[in-house]
Amino acid sequence: MLDVNEYFEGKVKSIAFQTADLPATVGVMAVGNYTFDTSQRETMTVVSGCLRVQLPGNENWQTFNAGDHFVVAAGAAFNLEVAIETAYLCTYG
Repeated sequence: MLDVNEYFEGKVKSIAFQTADLPATVGVMAVGNYTFDTSQRETMTVVSGCLRVQLPGNENWQTFNAGDHFVVAAGAAFNLEVAIETAYLCTYG
């Protein structure tokens, strides 16, 4: 079953689903700055667009373009800067 989620006053929207191996979401982020908290390990892949990411415990920002991915441990928070509308795929676990 698909589950639709909306965050940050509708600026981030996602659809949750089950892959063959892991639960996942696919979504789109509007231009803006966001902080996400994780309840489980997340692997986020940029599908289209670009994300500037400040990973937990890191003062530096990194840029991830289409095809790139990053991993965030469970129980952490990370910051995102979105300069253009960006699509992503996130798997959990």
